[in-house]
Amino acid sequence: MAGNSQRRGRRLTPKAGAPKGTGGKNKDSLAGRGRTLPADERPWHKAYSGTEKLPQRTAWKQDKERRAAAEEGRAPKIGQPGTKDTTWGRGGGRGTPTTKGRGGKPAGGRGGPRVAPGRKANPAKDSPELLVGRNPVLESLRTQVPATALYTAQGIDVDDRVKEIIRTAADRGIAILEVSRAELDRMTGGVLHQGVGLQVPPFAYEPFDDLVAAALEQAAPLLVALDGVTDPRNLGAVIRSAAAFGAQGVFVPERRAAGITATAWRTSAGAAARVPVAQVTNLTRSLKACQDAGFVVVGLDADGQTDLYDLEAAVGPLVVVVGSEGRGLSRLVGETCDLTVSIPMVSDVESLNASVAAAVTLAEVARRRSVEA
Repeated sequence: MAGNSQRRGRRLTPKAGAPKGTGGKNKDSLAGRGRTLPADERPWHKAYSGTEKLPQRTAWKQDKERRAAAEEGRAPKIGQPGTKDTTWGRGGGRGTPTTKGRGGKPAGGRGGPRVAPGRKANPAKDSPELLVGRNPVLESLRTQVPATALYTAQGIDVDDRVKEIIRTAADRGIAILEVSRAELDRMTGGVLHQGVGLQVPPFAYEPFDDLVAAALEQAAPLLVALDGVTDPRNLGAVIRSAAAFGAQGVFVPERRAAGITATAWRTSAGAAARVPVAQVTNLTRSLKACQDAGFVVVGLDADGQTDLYDLEAAVGPLVVVVGSEGRGLSRLVGETCDLTVSIPMVSDVESLNASVAAAVTLAEVARRRSVEA
């Protein structure tokens, strides 16, 4: 018979097709992310040639390449920082960061590093924060928090809060920029923003001495201290509880602890605009200063010697110390406290979340004070 269709061991199934590459299988995951930045525009790459401040790590990479090239007698394969414009346009137009003008450069915006869509830059410690969420943004505008720009997503569902946000921002002369939802997602790093973002300068912490002095001027001084709380969401929740139950301020350590970030702003629902927050170099020393000023310092501890419902010191000048999420109060802070307080629980739950424990304690303090009044 012609051909080999009858040969022994012939293939009975079709051959497998060519495997799909990223252009097929992962194509949808790349949608809306824009072009990939070239090496000379990536701040973390040794070929970076941008006009923004050169990161220390990148400078180290470039210096290492220079030394290696000198030993091998060749030209170094590095960029020339400051030779390529990598900032958004700084003109006064009404364009958005996604609007491009001549030469492919963005036509609007207020300056800042150019990052490919879908990626989030790591902001410097003293760079502006983007506060997101309708309640936090509205509360911040109501309390006159300094702001430089308001971003609204295209096609946003306009309710009463959004109307007041836009009206208040316009009355204060804050630039209002409409951007795509994808761009706002990139700017916020995927955080739920509800279609609005307020660019605010770095948070202005209250001097600790002023915080204590202002609290002592009140009829019932009450402060909250956080010992190594590293989750900004817990910090924001504690600030919100402090505002709800009449505390005059919150203070946190400068190192190994969360500070006021956009996440803390959002979790506090804008309460960070009403409650002063101070950063201290040494928490133990600051607690001792509070004791010298007449405060009773109590620390929350699951094995505390005093039941929360028996806390007679709640009616006087009081500092409530909340421990970290994992280890609770540190040894030195625990030894500095005048007494440790436990929250009675009916179940076998080991402990409460730091922000929940703070809320329960502050609520009981507020109840006791209302009864005494």
